[in-house]
Amino acid sequence: MKRFSLLIIATLLLTPLFSEVYKTGVTASYYAEDFHGKRTSNGERFNMNDYTCAHKSLPFNTVLKVTNLANGKTCEVRVNDRGPFVASREIDLSKAAAIKLGMIGSGTTKVKLEIIKKGANTKISQQTAACASKIMAKLSGGFPSNSKTSANSKKPANIAPGTYWDIQLGAFSSKENAKEFARKVSHAGFKNIVLQTSASKGITRVAIKKVPASKVTDTQNKLTAAGFTEQTLRQRKD
Repeated sequence: MKRFSLLIIATLLLTPLFSEVYKTGVTASYYAEDFHGKRTSNGERFNMNDYTCAHKSLPFNTVLKVTNLANGKTCEVRVNDRGPFVASREIDLSKAAAIKLGMIGSGTTKVKLEIIKKGANTKISQQTAACASKIMAKLSGGFPSNSKTSANSKKPANIAPGTYWDIQLGAFSSKENAKEFARKVSHAGFKNIVLQTSASKGITRVAIKKVPASKVTDTQNKLTAAGFTEQTLRQRKD
């Protein structure tokens, strides 16, 4: 009887105090190698092998149970970053979480989110959530044609009307890393992504191809808002 009572107590202690359905039928994506080791919005180093996630507004250290509605697989993740900055997506998962949910192949999937433990609504949580909200407002409202481009972009002095441009976003010695980065750009909602491999230099470039001159500035601004700040413009010859 005593052993049975101890078992009940242990079960109660290990069971979360509540499980609140936050949202269901929303889209999850994931991020991996290209962001591994970089700072997250709460100041940690992103580790793609940890069970963490990015969310636009939930307090940091909130623990979520994520259920892949396509196959029923589940995992628990902790919020330590902001994003994804795509209106149609609710949560960006670490690679480890994506593997456990069986969504690596598809890249995105519909999920149910349940709050297991709510994180403290600290000042940094509030500030970063407000910043994420502003970014999403800009993305949904569009950008004026005279908006500034990224400080890191290399823009020619003149973009002649009627010309077409490739916007390079990264160059990688590993083709697999280039593919992973291209997947991330695609998950952010961008199209016409191309891998350009230089056999002589041993690098693979990731670029958005054939952007009309009239849309170059707008595309660069949207890329910057989504976190792709390293940009190099190259005019197409064809």
